[in-house]
Amino acid sequence: MADDFRLFDTDTPARNPGTGEDGKPEKAPELVSGTAEEFLHEQLLPTYVRSVTGKTAKWCIEWYFHPEAVSRVAALWRSWEHLRLDAATGMSVWWRDHADHHMRVLLDPHGPFYNCDMKEHRDPYHLEPKKAPDGWFRDARTPTS
Repeated sequence: MADDFRLFDTDTPARNPGTGEDGKPEKAPELVSGTAEEFLHEQLLPTYVRSVTGKTAKWCIEWYFHPEAVSRVAALWRSWEHLRLDAATGMSVWWRDHADHHMRVLLDPHGPFYNCDMKEHRDPYHLEPKKAPDGWFRDARTPTS
């Protein structure tokens, strides 16, 4: 089951540095963190300090077993790496639009860690959808006539 969570693309953010005034490709800025996990441990959690009692906020020490958490931490990392380069309002935008939003969801007692307690991971219950009847949804990859 743990291998399923490695399917999330949390590797290096895509770089598109563009070209400089001389027409030559610009060098992409170096990343501060090499992985979403490093970002979580070295940047996010040391600066985002909250009381996690289990009643008003929850966290799982094995957060990487939660696909939603992995995806949200990767999104936080990617957006932080991008917005840190904006010296004017980048960090304010990151806190307002990314950190505050995603951390509120992650720490919510009904969020992805709802089934875990402070010291132990418990596998979440997954939503079980029923398949819609054939033809109910049109495949957007198929051209219409």
